[in-house]
Amino acid sequence: MIQIYHNSRCGKSRECIAFLEDSGQEYEVVKYLEDVPTFEELKTIIKKLGVKPIELVRRKEKIWIENFKDATMSDDEIIHTMILNPILIERPIVINGDKAIIARPLEKVTAIF
Repeated sequence: MIQIYHNSRCGKSRECIAFLEDSGQEYEVVKYLEDVPTFEELKTIIKKLGVKPIELVRRKEKIWIENFKDATMSDDEIIHTMILNPILIERPIVINGDKAIIARPLEKVTAIF
């Protein structure tokens, strides 16, 4: 089943939910700000995305700019930082089996079906 890592305050994330609704695909919503992924879960998502951890960070978020922007961090430290500050995780993330995408732009979602 398709999973979407969703932040209800994010317009792009809400658009993605609407897109999935319209597509007729079954999906599960993961409210990652409330149900924060574990280190291993986030590491698995990053692997499915085929990106480096830093590519999943929302680097324009105030918390990143003020606290981590100039820090030298290992991949594991970046993952731990996202777990401690889940607002830093880019969204929406859509996962289907062993494939995952960051649904920006929204049209990328069709590649996951």
